[in-house]
Parts: sequence; structure tokens; C-alpha cells
Amino acid sequence: MTIETYRDAWGIPHLRATDARELARAQGRVTALDRAWQLEVERHRARGTSAAFLGPAAVSWDVLARRARLADTAKRSFDALDPGTADWVRAYVEGVNEALAEGARRTPEFTETGLTPGRWEPWTPLAVWLSTHILFAGFPAKLWREQVIRRLGREAVALFATDGPGTSGSNGWLVAGERTVTGKAVIAGDPHRFIEEPGVYQQVRLSCPEFDVVGLAVPGVPGIAHFGHTGTVAWAITNAMADYQDLYRERLRRTGAGVEALGPHGRWERAYRDTEFVEVRDAEPVPVEVIETERGPVIAGGPEGLDDGTLFPGDPETPLALSLRYPPRVTADVGFAALLPLLRARTVADVDRAFDAWVEPVNVVQAADTEGGTLHRVAGRVPVRAEANRVRLVAAWEPGHEWRGWHETPRAGLTDGIAVMANQRGPSTPLGVEFAPPHRADRITALLNEKDQWSAADMPAIHMDTHLASAAPLLALLAALDGLDPEAARLRDRLLRWDHRMDATSEEAAAYAAVRSAVVRRLAAHPAFTALTEPPAYPEVLLPWLGLTARIAFALENLLKAGELYGIDRPAIVRAALEEVVAVPAARTWGDTHRLAPWRALPGTPYSTGGTDAHPEPALSGDHDCVLCTSAVPGLTDLAARGPAARYVWDLARREDSLWVVPLGTSGVPGSAHHRDQLPLWTRGDLVPVVTDWARLTKETDDD
Repeated sequence: MTIETYRDAWGIPHLRATDARELARAQGRVTALDRAWQLEVERHRARGTSAAFLGPAAVSWDVLARRARLADTAKRSFDALDPGTADWVRAYVEGVNEALAEGARRTPEFTETGLTPGRWEPWTPLAVWLSTHILFAGFPAKLWREQVIRRLGREAVALFATDGPGTSGSNGWLVAGERTVTGKAVIAGDPHRFIEEPGVYQQVRLSCPEFDVVGLAVPGVPGIAHFGHTGTVAWAITNAMADYQDLYRERLRRTGAGVEALGPHGRWERAYRDTEFVEVRDAEPVPVEVIETERGPVIAGGPEGLDDGTLFPGDPETPLALSLRYPPRVTADVGFAALLPLLRARTVADVDRAFDAWVEPVNVVQAADTEGGTLHRVAGRVPVRAEANRVRLVAAWEPGHEWRGWHETPRAGLTDGIAVMANQRGPSTPLGVEFAPPHRADRITALLNEKDQWSAADMPAIHMDTHLASAAPLLALLAALDGLDPEAARLRDRLLRWDHRMDATSEEAAAYAAVRSAVVRRLAAHPAFTALTEPPAYPEVLLPWLGLTARIAFALENLLKAGELYGIDRPAIVRAALEEVVAVPAARTWGDTHRLAPWRALPGTPYSTGGTDAHPEPALSGDHDCVLCTSAVPGLTDLAARGPAARYVWDLARREDSLWVVPLGTSGVPGSAHHRDQLPLWTRGDLVPVVTDWARLTKETDDD
């Protein structure tokens, strides 16, 4: 069997092999060479062992991974795979294990930490997939809604309902052939994820006699799951914002034999129980009690409640323990059966059938082929259950909260030759609770409707649009202010003349952001919201969903537009915020403070601070509700830890006219020529061509 590795000018691997199995092995090998540190971090995170080298900051994640039983779910799911898929995944793992030691020798993080790469198991890619996506559906938002309902009332949930902390979204649009200069469809977009170093997506080409696919792979997972182009059909996804994970309040008790949970029929049921230990760098091991009820693994609390002894409000007889029910744990199916059929797809019908096997995360899929076919559908498993399950915590001991099969996944068509998805309410509306505001989707639609014919080369301008429609309510309150002192009036008037574009070079965007942050902080400090400032002692990894300042920041538009807000004098708050910014001038331009802050896994410094004075990260245009979605957290920081984790343009007329870019580069090795070579392009909105001519590539290896 022969494996050939080629590279283009950006170091993107193009792999060619004699069959699909050998190609998977080649993909595993090149990923281990390019991304050894990333693979090792992801393997440990999936097993709940990352604190052993990252230190105490990683303990909360490791405890969640253990208690949610991610590794055990991956093992069960691998054992349930069909033989062909299992062998293909096993080949990828073989490739990783063959090259991981060499990749580690190239990567300084291994020397810095003293870490020796471990061995991947056949089920490890499934565990990586689970750990990457376990928080994607945002089940901790149910903890927030529970707090809001109990402190402010059920009607308050809608005030805060928006794409907010910890969530991940995307832009995606499909333009049918009737609206393009070539007569063939174009698909474009950008997934919004936390920006990591190295990136969460890996540009790659996979070629064998069965298929020849370019796309964005998830390091540690074989194939091309989310974004791919086979030459005759292309597909892309956005987060459907579906709700498919439930949190149950459990009544647990200890017995001489272990732990029991009260079930919905009034019977105490035996629960699984074990004790594991999380090893911690430079600290003592942390014991973890792993409990699983008939609903699912207990991820917070236990028979004695949370760490602070919290009892559930309004139910003083019940110590707080929460179990998580999620589809792969219930079905022993991660959805890997979709991956090989996607590579083999030739038409949208093939893509459609492949996504019938998709499980999680639940996505909106857009696809088009060279014969004129298009596809716009939701893919994934969403359980049928009571409405209360979707909104908040439900009692495990009460009947009526069980899962009753799976929803049919909705489908949609195109309107005037286009389909746009940006996490707004759309075909997946029946499956979700909270969605992104419509601003990004509306803006993309408006831009596409500005002309009748589009080309692949036109699409990057849409990627980079910085218009911020959500600024309108705050600007309206500013416009209504009177009696301002001269300096405040001048700043107000400047903001009212502003073009609403969050450009890095804009002084008005910086001033608007400063006023917005001051308003957020003042609202968060208002006594009306005091009851939301101290949630129970939930695990630290879940707390981003419970931070009041972040919640207010992302819901600010709703809070400012509401007819009444608990007696809060919003004009007075806006006036005080404006005066605060006048007294303490903001940064000169938005890009002075709005900078990239990529996450990098290193001991003691798990999060970037946006570079150093000597080597600052780049200034960014955009904002959370812009098409160019570079998300800061107003009131807390202007740094952007989340943004486009890749950009792509798939051209169905000529695949070689397709375009793509990632935030940093193909290599995870610091100092490599391709470690950060795409960053300048990504920052200014340029994309690189997809190369398909083997003669234009540089041959790197030829292995038997």
C-alpha cells in the first residue's frame, strides 16, 4: 500500500493513498506530525486527565469529563460501529500512533511540560468528538434559566434569551446556480468557535480511487465532517441551536451497597457508583465520585448536595444533584457512521443520506451539487419530551419527563435562489429554545439581494461585513437624552452620526463599545439583579453560563427594548455611562482594545491575554452581532476569544476556484513557517485558493 503526502504553498496536506483505509492512516499520521501537542491535549481532555500536566486550572474540566463518562460513552459507541467504519477509524488511530512520537519531538510544548505522548485507543477519536461537543448545546443555560425563573419569574427568561456565553454559532449561505455568474451554486460561510492555537479546524485534502475531497477536518477525528467539497458536491453546516440535552434534579441516598436514586415511579433504583482520581500537576490528586442514574451521569452534586451543601430552592428536603441525559450516552452512537458516506458523496442525495446518520451536534446542513441539486435541512438527534425539559431542570422522581423517541429533522428550501443560516430561528425553530438574534442572517440576506449574480470571489466581502444592527436601542436612548454637558453632547452627537460599523480603525466604534460596556456594568450592579449574582456552587466549568455581566452583555438589546425592566431607569443609566466615558476617554480606535485572544493549552496559563506589548495579537474588526462575528464580552473585556475558526467558499463550477483560510496556520508547531502564516490574511479578510492540481504541489513523502 502506498501513501503519498504533498503540500501546497501554505503547508496544507494533500494525501493520496490506494484505498480509504490507508488514506485514514495517512490522515492520522500527518495530523500527528502537524498537531502532536493538540492531539495529546485533546486525548487527555477526553479522558479527564489533562490536569496531570496543565495543572489546577484544568481540574474542573477533568471532573466533568469523568462524571459525564465521556470515555466510557466513546468505548461503547466504538463497539457499536459497523465493521467498515470501525476499521476505518482504527486505521486513523494507527496512523496517529505511528507518527505521534516524531511529532512530539518537533513540538516544544512536550519539552516544556515533560509530557510523553500516550497511545491512542481505537475509541479515542470518538472521545475527542464527545469532549469537543458536550457543551455545544449549552445545557448549562438551563441552570441560568432556573435561576432566572426562581428569582425573577418565568417571564424574565425571554429577556435574556439570546446566543450568549459559551455558545458556538456560524454563518452559512447557499447561492443557487440561478444567482451565480457560472450557473453553478456557491456555498460560503464561517464557523464561530473559540479561537485556539493551533486551530480547531485543519485544512486537508483526502484522495484515493473512491473519492477526492478537500475540506476542514477536526484534528483527532478521521474524515471531513463539517465542511467539504468532493468535486461534484459540497456541504457546510451551522449550529442549529437545538436543545437535545436534559438536566434532571436527582434525589440520591447512600446505602450499604452504594447509592440509590428515586425514580419517576416512586421506587428507589440502584445507581452506578465508582471513585476515580484526577491527577493534578504540582498538587494532590482530586477524588471524583462517579454516579450514574437511569437518567444519566450525575455531573454536579451528589447525595449530600453541591460542595457548599446547597439544597434546591423551595425544596429543602432535597440536596442538589444533577444528572445529564445526552443522546450518545443513551444510544451508544456518536454519529461516526456519517463520516465515510460523506467522503464518498457525489450528489446532494448522497449527502442527505449520510446526514441521516448524524447525531450531534445538531446542525443545519446546506449542500449543492454540479447537477443543480440543493439541500437545506437539519441533521442530528433531538429527543421528544416534555416542554419543561427543554427550558429548565426537571425532577427525576416526577413522571412525564422521560424521552419518547426522536424528532423528525426539519427541511427547508431556498428563497429567490438563496438560503441563509446564522443560528437564527429557521428550520430548526421547533427543536430549540434560544436562538441568535436575526441580525447576522438579515444582513447576509440583504447583502446577497444587492445584486442578481454572484461569484465565489465576491464572497469574502460578505464574511467581513461589520455593520452592527443591535446598536440601535442604545443609540435610540442616547438620542433621547437632554440637558447634557457640552462634552457629553458632542460624544452623543458623534455616535448618532456613526455608520454603525465596528471597524478596527473606527474611533466611533471604540466610543460606542465603551459606552455599551459602561451600561452593561451599571445594569449588572443594579439591585434588581442582585439575586442573580450568586448562583449555587456549580462546577467551575459551567460558570460561564451563569455570569450576570456576560448574560446582560449578550442580552443588552432585549433589556434596553423591553417595555418595563423592574423599575430600572434606563435613560439614567445610559446618561451616567456616557458621562463616565467622557470623564475617562475610551481607546482611540476599536482595534486598540478589540484584539484576538486565542486559547493555548499550557500549564498555569490556560488562556491568552491577547499577546504582549512586544508581540501584540492583531487588532480586529467586527463584533458579536456583526457578520464578522468576533465576540468580546461587553462589560468584561474587549478581547475576542471567539470568532471565525475558518472561512470557506465552495464553488461548484470549478473546485479550484474555491477559497479558504484559518485564523493561524496548518502547523501546530511554534516556529514553523506555517504556524501562523495565514493570520494576516484571516485578519484582513483574504482567503487562499484551494489547489487541486497535483503538479502544483510539493511532494513530501512516499511511504509503503
